Amino acid sequence: MRILIVGCGDVGLRLARRLSGRARLYALTHRPERHSLLRAAGVTPIAGDLDRRRELERLAGLADVVMHFAPPPAEGVHDPRTRHLLAALARRGSLSRPRRGKVLVYISTSGVYGDCGGEFVAETRTPRPHNARAKRRVDAERQLRAHGRRGDGRVGILRAPGIYAADRMPAERVRKGLPVIVAEDDVYTNHIHAEDLARLAWIVALRGRPNRVYHAVDDSGLKMGDWFDVVADHLALPRPPRLARAEVMAAVTPAMRSFLSESRRLLNRRIKAELRFRLAYPSVREGLAGGVSALPGTPPADLNKASVVARAAA
Repeated sequence: MRILIVGCGDVGLRLARRLSGRARLYALTHRPERHSLLRAAGVTPIAGDLDRRRELERLAGLADVVMHFAPPPAEGVHDPRTRHLLAALARRGSLSRPRRGKVLVYISTSGVYGDCGGEFVAETRTPRPHNARAKRRVDAERQLRAHGRRGDGRVGILRAPGIYAADRMPAERVRKGLPVIVAEDDVYTNHIHAEDLARLAWIVALRGRPNRVYHAVDDSGLKMGDWFDVVADHLALPRPPRLARAEVMAAVTPAMRSFLSESRRLLNRRIKAELRFRLAYPSVREGLAGGVSALPGTPPADLNKASVVARAAA
């Protein structure tokens, strides 16, 4: 089986290491300096830039499964990168010929919902993005779902919140002792361990329903300040001070202010009930402590082309 990873950063490399030796792996990259890193992970680098449509022509017919992990551009409210990718895949011999048995999985963001006032959010909730970054993600999702409705392959979308790992957390912010909001005025946040996200993306490729949205989220259900407390405890540092909301908002960066303006609690019943997915790291405390094994030596479930094709055609 041939798998193409578009946007092979941290999560993509985690997935590649799990699949190495069990599939032919390719990764699109516009950075030559990453070629050696990709090859070390068992991945064949494919030179190309999502911002340059003509460089993507070689992707047509290359893979049985496309893992689209690349973010949109930093500006605007549309995602031309996804449009360029889908145009390349729609060329002769691509995902659309033959149509059955081809799979595309996209990692989007929970930011598409905007502020939900701390309410519980299911995948059926209508996206209402509040900022350009989230609007770009909604645009990408719309393009991908239209791709799936045309019969150009089975599409699965993962809406992911804050992705973390032992080497991927707000350690510097905690070391600086920057304040967080008092609990009664704080916002709810959501998390997923990078290893669980990589595993879940593959499970969606195997078992996901056509054009289905899934929440890639653990069971933590923390408020933002509690998350920083967990990080501080993990690093054996003092917990950050708590201040009134207005004081904190006046002191943080615009990006952080955006995160602190949105509160929601994502439900993850769908990944458990439909995909039979079991979180290796159910909470951020377990994820940072490493108390639950990520099972690095476990072969991914049903890793063979016949299985993917059968499920895609079902």
